[in-house]
Amino acid sequence: MLQRLKNKWQVSWLQFTLIFTTFALGGSLCGYLGRQLLGLLQLDKDIVYFALYIILVTILWPFCVLMVSIPFGQFSFFKRYLGRIKDKMTKKTS
Repeated sequence: MLQRLKNKWQVSWLQFTLIFTTFALGGSLCGYLGRQLLGLLQLDKDIVYFALYIILVTILWPFCVLMVSIPFGQFSFFKRYLGRIKDKMTKKTS
């Protein structure tokens, strides 16, 4: 599975490792920031809290991944990756 993904992205094993590390750290940072921001609202951990958390994490994730990708030298990969995701989400069916 990893070999297939590496070939699809057309990257070396080192770059592949850096990309996966960026995904992991970016996602962790996103979850941490989401919890911290919701902590400022002092909400009880009920359905509203979790609904807001999911929305907030969805909005924060691209920014966190891009921020983490800079020191790992993977900014151009993630800029293209997020652009493709955006294109798929905004693609209109004719």
